[in-house]
Amino acid sequence: MTSLENVGKDDQDAQDACCPKDEKTQSRGRGKKRKIREDDSDALDDADFVPEQKEAEVESEEDDECVYSDEEEFNHSSQSVSRIRGSAINGLSNSVMSIIWSSATINKNFRNENLLSWAFPEWMPSAKDWHFLSASEAENYMPKETESPTFTNIREGCKEERPLHKLQRFESFPYHADRWDTTFFAGGPVWSMEWCPCPDGAPGSQYAALYCNRDMDGRHKTKELHTEPGLLQLWDLGVLSGTSMPCLAYAIAQDEGCIWSMKWCPSGAWEMPATKRKFPQMARLGLLAAAYSNGKILIYALPHPNSLLAHRKSQMKGRVQPVLNLKLGCGHADHTGQSGQCFSFDWLPMKPHNLLAAGFYDGTVALWDLSTKSSLLRVRTANKICLYPYHCFLAHDDVIRTVNWCRASSDLIATAGDDRMIKMWDLRKTHDPVSTFRRYLTTEAAWPVRWSGILLAQECCYATQNGIHFIESGFVGYRPHFVAPRKSTIWSISFSDWLNTCVTGDNIGELIMCLLIDLSVNPNGIKRTADRRFPVYRAEMVCFNSVPMGNAAGPEPTHHRDVVKKYYLCFHDTDMVRGASVSSLSLPLKVNFGQMPLNALYKVRLNPNLGASTWVLSAGQSGLVRAHCLRPLNSPVLNKVEQESAAQFAAMFQSQEGYRPTAHQGLRVFD
Repeated sequence: MTSLENVGKDDQDAQDACCPKDEKTQSRGRGKKRKIREDDSDALDDADFVPEQKEAEVESEEDDECVYSDEEEFNHSSQSVSRIRGSAINGLSNSVMSIIWSSATINKNFRNENLLSWAFPEWMPSAKDWHFLSASEAENYMPKETESPTFTNIREGCKEERPLHKLQRFESFPYHADRWDTTFFAGGPVWSMEWCPCPDGAPGSQYAALYCNRDMDGRHKTKELHTEPGLLQLWDLGVLSGTSMPCLAYAIAQDEGCIWSMKWCPSGAWEMPATKRKFPQMARLGLLAAAYSNGKILIYALPHPNSLLAHRKSQMKGRVQPVLNLKLGCGHADHTGQSGQCFSFDWLPMKPHNLLAAGFYDGTVALWDLSTKSSLLRVRTANKICLYPYHCFLAHDDVIRTVNWCRASSDLIATAGDDRMIKMWDLRKTHDPVSTFRRYLTTEAAWPVRWSGILLAQECCYATQNGIHFIESGFVGYRPHFVAPRKSTIWSISFSDWLNTCVTGDNIGELIMCLLIDLSVNPNGIKRTADRRFPVYRAEMVCFNSVPMGNAAGPEPTHHRDVVKKYYLCFHDTDMVRGASVSSLSLPLKVNFGQMPLNALYKVRLNPNLGASTWVLSAGQSGLVRAHCLRPLNSPVLNKVEQESAAQFAAMFQSQEGYRPTAHQGLRVFD
């Protein structure tokens, strides 16, 4: 992990940039010893997450009279972060925000060293491979639900009418003038969703790819391979300034099955929309890999929407073909789906982004070299290229739920499976894992750049509290840190290296923002971590007839058409403009486990791009996709990095015409 050698130096530089030299950090007094209470919000019943000592010295939590704003400067060292006094302009303490402020500079330096400006130049979108479908042909692939569930918004501190709304399929709301949030309807339950990465400082629209099930009540087998028609949707969310509205740019019709996981090439795949290319090539938006329920992983070269529409009247033949088809086995002996479906995979985040790791149903991990020229691994058949893995190994005894590459090393990956094992591997010797942890079931994971460990969303039916845990890689040796307790299944987490923050989406419809602490030292002695957890919004199911949930006469409906007749969704949004609040975390929740979870959130994603790093997407069972801006996390340090990157990008592409995003009306489906 040589790329992290300058982390401490970068941290100090970022803090010195916004700290005066004449301000001294005062040492804080020691309070009295107190016993750790059994009902402490940060303590678990499980002994593995409770410190062994019976007593701990806790620093006094006195109110500080000194108050600082984000724009004011104060000096501190990386060793005294926890002793910084005062509050930032967003209401959070300076000790909380200091880690966030330094993360922007550290992540920017890391990206400058480890990302590419251009990758895989041979994979370019071609107009000859795209064919427009008629309305009747496209209907066979589109979600069956043409209208969203009824919903309303209650925005904290915002005095406005709260009418009930419904959205038509692929319809969206404009951004709210004050809160900047928006909602659009994808058509079905969303299980996979990813932001499209772009270079730091790049102008123009932000895009997100997502896949939703065609049927609201559909059930999918995980043990067997299966295929079905569906749409891979690409949404244009505009410049995220509150002056536009999301729209469906285009959609790809496919018959490979449902998509469990998708990943964009981390860097080097985006180019300016105004780039002029000789026909039939088009300006490339990015490279997207998708894992299907038939066991295949396909990589698509997606063009910018404007570039694609410019060739609409040109003569286009053939069908859409992925640039690469990743399969198990070899050219002489096809695996024929013996390993089952792929539920998670990851693209090598470091340059040259040539490796891709995937986990399968039988516990196998496969590794592909996307740039190999070997005729044994790269086989062309029937006008398509199939790539076979250069290495496979059995990592788990059960289904692999998540595969994550170390952000700072191409030799380290982490896997988690239904055997309740979390394993970290050195790919140079896969006969034995580097470290192994036996814990709860893991649904999703994230590996931060800055810290030596991994964030895991874990649940256990025997535990009173599920939640997010940070497990150290084994180099330091301290116990797992309990980041956020939750009382229901956490389906998805997402981490931002720009903000040192993660968000979670769970089965009861809560989107929670968690500000991480300094994880370079043992975090288990730090108290009051509840002050770092804030709700973004909570989705609640409300009866139309005002009957309390669970007390309505008759059995609970189990089909979508019956549920939407009885319930509507109420989104309780926290005021993220005037400062985050923890008040909503204490609201009592009435959970009916026999009820269809219309409010469940299956996927949350923080934007990885510098200019939009404070934006988060969330979606779930209802098919409603929501975008929120975490404005309290914005800071002068982040703004400075954005301005410098924008100036650098403009200097590199000053010869090209600037991009002026336009809204794309209507639906364009390709096969």
